[in-house]
Amino acid sequence: MTSLTEFTSNLLIKMISSWRRRRAARRAAKELHGEEGSGMELTTPNHFRCPISLDLMKDPVTLSTGITYDRDSIEKWIEKGNSTCPITNQVLTSLEPIPNHTIRKLIQDWCVDNRSHGIERIPTPRIPVSSMQVSEILSRITTACKREDQVGCRNLVAKIKAMAKESERNKRCIVSNGTDSVLSAAFEVFSKTCLDENISVLEEILSTLTLLFPLNGEAVSYLESNSSLYCMVWFLKSGDLSKKRNAVLVMKDVVSSDQRKTNVLSEIEGAMEALFKLIKEPICPASTKASLMVIYQMVMITSSATNERIVTKFVEMGLVSLLLEILVDSERSICEKSLGVLDGICSTENGRAKACNNALTMPVVVKKILRISDLATEFSVSILWKLCKNEKREEKRALVEALQVGAFQKLLLLLQVGCVEKTKEKATELLKLLNLNKNTLECIDSMDFKYLKRPF
Repeated sequence: MTSLTEFTSNLLIKMISSWRRRRAARRAAKELHGEEGSGMELTTPNHFRCPISLDLMKDPVTLSTGITYDRDSIEKWIEKGNSTCPITNQVLTSLEPIPNHTIRKLIQDWCVDNRSHGIERIPTPRIPVSSMQVSEILSRITTACKREDQVGCRNLVAKIKAMAKESERNKRCIVSNGTDSVLSAAFEVFSKTCLDENISVLEEILSTLTLLFPLNGEAVSYLESNSSLYCMVWFLKSGDLSKKRNAVLVMKDVVSSDQRKTNVLSEIEGAMEALFKLIKEPICPASTKASLMVIYQMVMITSSATNERIVTKFVEMGLVSLLLEILVDSERSICEKSLGVLDGICSTENGRAKACNNALTMPVVVKKILRISDLATEFSVSILWKLCKNEKREEKRALVEALQVGAFQKLLLLLQVGCVEKTKEKATELLKLLNLNKNTLECIDSMDFKYLKRPF
């Protein structure tokens, strides 16, 4: 190992001496010929090029084999699962590259000397965080939790967050060391004591967790505890806008991983009202989507008694009307989630009654078929099917409204275009129901089929 180090040092000294001689020669040539040599083509020295990309190195790092590469190139090489040096093919004793400050300074000097050729000086890169640094901070966070030192813990979490924001490379390193599990465990510890005293550290942890999605199973197990869920709801009810946003984003990740916890969440006082308010008074698209996802998980609970209770409460708040207003003019992702929630609500009798009594339901739902996405179409057909299928025979209100807004044509076109089997079955059944009642109302104009391709 000593001989390899000596060889690398000697090689580096020779490279530096050679470059300095060439630089001195260029300067002498400029002094002799003035501007005469300014038109000469500039060549990047080979030892300033990355052996992988062959581009000028911006952040040169050296591996355990003594070969220098650009950090971005060699890290991509290692991330692909390679554990050998690309040049020597030797097995790497360490996957942590070491910054080569000497080469970097030489490259910067060369850039400055050749700025007349349009070469810009490369900035001095920030040294990325290492696994050892992350592990040390996480160990200190665990110790601070045991001592219930919320100030010390908050400062350490803030340090982790700052590192994660610096670069994607830092974030990957932080995530790979199980940071989300340690922070989630700390959140549970501080959520069990007085929330008013620990609000600062709890807020900092939630804010940092939003940078580390998706959370692993161990992290979710800490966050789905009753104390953690209660704390998140507390932030939703009493926090400022950023606290509400962070709380609902983390909550969405938790309930998406374990739907069983939605029942516990629904029983926490003020949880459902806080989620409804986040949709009615949106903070940002991300928080709106997260709120819709949490509510979707709630209304899709398999237990009929629990499902009926949750849907009834949301219906009384006015969620059906709010969803239909959102569906009139919203982006694709929010439309899909809103239709999903409405589909869940229409699984209950109270939900269907409220939807049928709203004049926007049929026009909006039918319009979304084949207009937004395949998922939106599936939800829209499911909603129509639930409303029409479960309607009392003597009423036929939903069927007539569906015919009036062109559901028959849309469903025929859907079958021709193609869809998943489950949606196809519902669309076929709907067409049979609509066909039985089409004499009640003329719903088909021959012009509607002008551009419809015939299968024969």
